[in-house]
Amino acid sequence: MISAGAIATAFYFDTAVSDFMEHHRNRVIYNFMYNVSRFGDWPEHMALGLILVWVAWRRGNRKWKRIFLSMVIALAIAGVSSHVIKIAVSRARPSVKLERVEPWSRFSSHYHAFPSGHVAASTAFFGVLFFASRRLGLACLPIVGLIGFSRLYLEAHYLSDVVCAAILGILSALIVVHFFLRPIRHPQSAIEN
Repeated sequence: MISAGAIATAFYFDTAVSDFMEHHRNRVIYNFMYNVSRFGDWPEHMALGLILVWVAWRRGNRKWKRIFLSMVIALAIAGVSSHVIKIAVSRARPSVKLERVEPWSRFSSHYHAFPSGHVAASTAFFGVLFFASRRLGLACLPIVGLIGFSRLYLEAHYLSDVVCAAILGILSALIVVHFFLRPIRHPQSAIEN
């Protein structure tokens, strides 16, 4: 119910938020948001995740190796899912002017907006961290918010693209946590059987 309400509200305010961002844009903040988006994409998250897996492996910390690997898996699930949905929905970005769209450009990732791949990947990545360690997850929450805001500010996405991507990221994180991070309930019974 909360997700449905958030999605409906986001679609309702799409144009208002897009117009607000357009009228309150300046060069300094634009450049900052551009860099946030550039470093907040899935390849950077994937590199960070793999580095963290390697560090945990080198230190012999099985718990954190498992957590970091789960973060990478959730990121991959969210990334692939968002890409498939983007192609299927084929919603133009706010910055795309329909009168200058070439027929072939509809197959380009620069055209598609729904959902935001940046936000889905980031939310899935840090969502697993949140479910594994509330304190660390909450500390990283501003990163996800900043990435989402940057996508709105740069006219790359509508509010609904960002909200739906965040929900997709949370679902991806929950799936991975359920299958890879849930604790073993009765280890003795497994040995006895």
